[in-house]
Amino acid sequence: MPNFIYVMLGGAFGAAGRYGIGVLMGRLLPGYPWGTLVANLLGGFLMGALIGILARMSGGQETLRLLLAIGFLGGFTTFSSFALDSVTMIDRGAWGAMMLYVAVSVTGSILAVIAGMAVTRLSA
Repeated sequence: MPNFIYVMLGGAFGAAGRYGIGVLMGRLLPGYPWGTLVANLLGGFLMGALIGILARMSGGQETLRLLLAIGFLGGFTTFSSFALDSVTMIDRGAWGAMMLYVAVSVTGSILAVIAGMAVTRLSA
């Protein structure tokens, strides 16, 4: 049962962080789903860095993995919102913006995980 608590606690904070980024980006740069994009790219980077850090630890990784990777980053990254944003753009006829959004989100998130892992490897 404690594992569910770690995931739920992390998820609550991750979701709140994602919401905050969405609100902030919506105010700063309205008209495009920048909040979702930023959350996905930052979440990808943080996931890579976290995995790199956990790989070097000698104990306690499972609790941190549940709290931070599954919980926090699971609540923070927003691929379900990403899909909805994409469909909304299609409904509006903004195919070009949607394709760019999909390409940058997917490719950027993968590259962000690689970058996060590289950063932790450099400090080893």
